[in-house]
Amino acid sequence: MKEPVQQSEGSATAVGGLSEGLFERAVHFLPGGVSRATIERDPIPRYMEYGAGAYLVDVDGRRFLDLNGNFTTLIHGHAFPAVVDAVTEQLKSGSCFANPTRFEIKLAELLCDRIPYVERVRFVNTGTEAVMFAIKAARAYTGRSCIAKIEGAYHGSYDWAEVSQGAAPDSWGPTDRPHPTPGYSGTPHSVLEETLVLRFNAPDLARRLIAERAKELAAVIVDPMPGRPGLAPPDPEFVRALHESCREYGIVLIADEVLNLRQGYHGASARFGLEPDLITMGKIIGGGLPIGAIGGRRDIMTVFDGGSGKAALPQSGTFSANPISMVAGFASMQALDKASFDHLDRLGESVRSGFRRVIAEHGAPFSVSGAASLFRIHPSATEPAEFRDAFLTSGKATLMRELSRHYAANGVLLPSGTAACLSTPMQESQCETVVQLFAEFLHKYAGQLDKLRGS
Repeated sequence: MKEPVQQSEGSATAVGGLSEGLFERAVHFLPGGVSRATIERDPIPRYMEYGAGAYLVDVDGRRFLDLNGNFTTLIHGHAFPAVVDAVTEQLKSGSCFANPTRFEIKLAELLCDRIPYVERVRFVNTGTEAVMFAIKAARAYTGRSCIAKIEGAYHGSYDWAEVSQGAAPDSWGPTDRPHPTPGYSGTPHSVLEETLVLRFNAPDLARRLIAERAKELAAVIVDPMPGRPGLAPPDPEFVRALHESCREYGIVLIADEVLNLRQGYHGASARFGLEPDLITMGKIIGGGLPIGAIGGRRDIMTVFDGGSGKAALPQSGTFSANPISMVAGFASMQALDKASFDHLDRLGESVRSGFRRVIAEHGAPFSVSGAASLFRIHPSATEPAEFRDAFLTSGKATLMRELSRHYAANGVLLPSGTAACLSTPMQESQCETVVQLFAEFLHKYAGQLDKLRGS
């Protein structure tokens, strides 16, 4: 395994150099020069050469502590030895077959044993597919077509799941009846009509709106701690409202834990008292390889069963449950024992408490949210409870980009305006660095923060 190079004092960290040349080539072959809308640019993407442990090294040899982890996927950091060994060994025997392997059984057993409410598992290739087929499973099970989702919550790239994930003040409608807004140009109007938008941590509103459309609703999908709506914990009364409404009207409650399964040994639903019928999983369960999974109640998961005839919900995929992803996922999850989660919890609390201490010392108009190994910094003195609280004005968005640039200039990759994460190779000293850099930013931008206080 390559070791990260040591970054020299005062080395330039602005995106440029070899990255600039690579991007100039990319724009001739890729729309916008990239393959993911989530790639950050400043003003162009930073191209990476390799990763090792908690660090990334770009094509110009500059080393960065990675607080993105491929959007929270790499809970063990980069090139985790157990995953490297498992994948290397399996590649010698083949990468994919048109037949099942024993490896999918091992990973399914692990997930069913560990995650409450998961009695059966269906593997797919991405988190988007997991959400898509969970929604389809709810439709097949209930015979209804509509879904309810949380305003601002990200659930991947499926028409109904994308509704209102990019809502804004000029389109999101009144607080007591949020408008469904299109996820992309050309979204069918029928999709908007079939999607009910709820606000996170608004229990009375959820009860009323669900009751109004109960006969149409197949599912309510909720991320237990959605990142874009602020990475705020769910209010227990909101959780209760979802439970009671779904049980009363026979609606399938889906917990999207593609991101938040990393919240604990048993996942996020168990952490916050949510009792879902289905759980969507991804990211950490693949060990850095493409993966997605739907898990849940045996009776609902039966819609996938085509053993005695045509399934109520046929689902297939050329690379679903491929042995490379299965062995990588098993190696990663097996290494994620309770001690690993305790370590991540301590690191996460160290970072969040350190931020809060620095904010108080500077009297700065910031707050921090998150739990376990996740955190998000907000340019607001009050921690948000839902998406409308966390929405960034153009001025605040600019300030957060400056914060990300400050971190990058000091060898740390901090996502701009979304969840940041820690990984098991990290130690307390790295957490102290992350907090200290925030203190330096507050001192450097004191004048700009005075303007923010008045906004």
